[in-house]
Amino acid sequence: MSLTGLIEISDLQAEQSVLGAVFLDQQALDSIGFLEARDFANIRHQKIYEVMRYLHRDNKPVDIITVTTEYLNYGRIDDAGGAAYLTELARSCPTAANVAYYAEIVRSKALRRRGTEAGMKISSLYSEDFTSDEEYFAAIEAIVSELRPQATSKMLGFVESEEDYFTHLKTPAEFVLTGFKQFDEWAKGLWRGWLYVLAGRPSAGKTAKLLQMLYGIARQHRNGKAHLDAGAVLLWSQEMGREQIFDRWMSMTTGVNYNRIKSKDLDIEDLGKIHQRYGTMKKYPLFVQDSAGVTIDEIRSTARQFKRKYGKIGAIAVDYLQIMSIPQKRGESRSEAIGRVTTAAKQLARELNCPFILLSQMTRDSENAAKPQLSHLKESGSIEQDADVVEFLWHDPDDTDNGGKVIQSFIAKGRDIGVNEFRLLFKGWVQRFDDLPPKERDFGNAKNRKR
Repeated sequence: MSLTGLIEISDLQAEQSVLGAVFLDQQALDSIGFLEARDFANIRHQKIYEVMRYLHRDNKPVDIITVTTEYLNYGRIDDAGGAAYLTELARSCPTAANVAYYAEIVRSKALRRRGTEAGMKISSLYSEDFTSDEEYFAAIEAIVSELRPQATSKMLGFVESEEDYFTHLKTPAEFVLTGFKQFDEWAKGLWRGWLYVLAGRPSAGKTAKLLQMLYGIARQHRNGKAHLDAGAVLLWSQEMGREQIFDRWMSMTTGVNYNRIKSKDLDIEDLGKIHQRYGTMKKYPLFVQDSAGVTIDEIRSTARQFKRKYGKIGAIAVDYLQIMSIPQKRGESRSEAIGRVTTAAKQLARELNCPFILLSQMTRDSENAAKPQLSHLKESGSIEQDADVVEFLWHDPDDTDNGGKVIQSFIAKGRDIGVNEFRLLFKGWVQRFDDLPPKERDFGNAKNRKR
C-alpha cells in the first residue's frame, strides 16, 4: 500500500500556507518550533523548511532571495521546484497571522501518516527472526515510539507559571516509605522518579536489604486505604528463584529461622506462622519475576502494563545490574552499554513516577579500601552520573554487636538529600535488618591522639 493516496490536496495547501507565512514573516518560525521537517508530506516542502530553519538558526534573513541563493549555491534549485515555485509559495498565504493554525494541521496529518507507516512496519516484522517474544515486543515499541513528535521546550516565566506553581505547592509531596525508620525520617523515604543504586561487598546483605525495603513499600497498601497505597512493587530476581525470595520474606516477617525454612525442617508451629503470614502477603501488591538475563526493554514493557492495571507503581527493582542482558553495539564499550541501561532506568522512573532500585556490583579495588567510594561501583561512570542516590553496604570489623552483624549504610550520593551514614544490625537467621543508634565517638581517645 502506498501512502501517496493518503496525501490530500488540503494537506499540501496547509503546507504551502506554512511556508508562505514564513516568507511573509520569518519570525513565524519561532511560533511553529514544534513542527518537524518530516511532518511535511511533500519532500520538496521538507527540504525548503529545512533550508528556512538553517538560515534562521544562523540569524540570516529568510526570504525568496536567501532561500533561492542557498539552493543555487549547491546547484539544487530544481529540488525546490525552481525559483517560480518559491515565488508561488510566497503568494500562497495572505497573512502570517494564522501560521500556527496551519502548522497544527500539518502536524496532525503527519501523525496519522506515520501511524499508517508504523502499521506497515509492524506487519513486516512477522517474517523477522527474533530470538524471543520480548525482542519482538521491543521492536514494536521502537517503531511506535517514532510516532511521537520530538519534544520541544517552552520557556515560561512567573506570569505564565503562577497557576501551575501554586497547584504544585498545594499538592502533597509523594514519598515511598521503606520501613527503615531512620532513613525514612531523614530522607522522607524514597522519592518518586529516583534511580536508587544499592551496592555492597559480598555478604553485606544487599539482597536482604532490598527485599526488606520492597516489603516496607508494599505494606503501604494495607487496609486498602488510598493514602497508604504506594502501588505495585515489581522485582526482577536474576540469581534467586521466586520460592527462595518468598523464603526470605517469610523468615523476615514471621521470625521462623531462615535455615529451617531452606532445609524444610519445619514443625507444625512454624508452618502455622507461615500459612498465616502467606494469607497476609497475598493482600500486598508484591510481584516477582525470576528469570536471568532480563532486558531493560522487558522491564519497561512489563512495568507499563502494571501501571495501567494498578494505577501507579510503588517501586521497580532489579537484582542486579551487571548480569542483565546488555548487548553492546558495534564500537561500544561495556561501560557505555551499561550507561544506556542506567539512563533508560532513570527515564522509566520519571515516566512511571516511581523509584527504580538497581543492585550493583563493586570493583575488586573496593576490597582493599577501608570504606566504599563512588569510584568503587563496577563500571561506575554512568551509574554514578545517572543515579539520584547511591547507597553502599559494608562491614566494619571494629564495629560489633552481640545481637548480630553490624552493617554500615553509607549514602555516598543523595540528590536533594545530601549524604549520610547509618548503622544496621543484620540478623541473618531471620534475614532482617534493624536500625542501630549512631556509634558514640571516643572523644577521650581523640583528644589523646591530638596530643
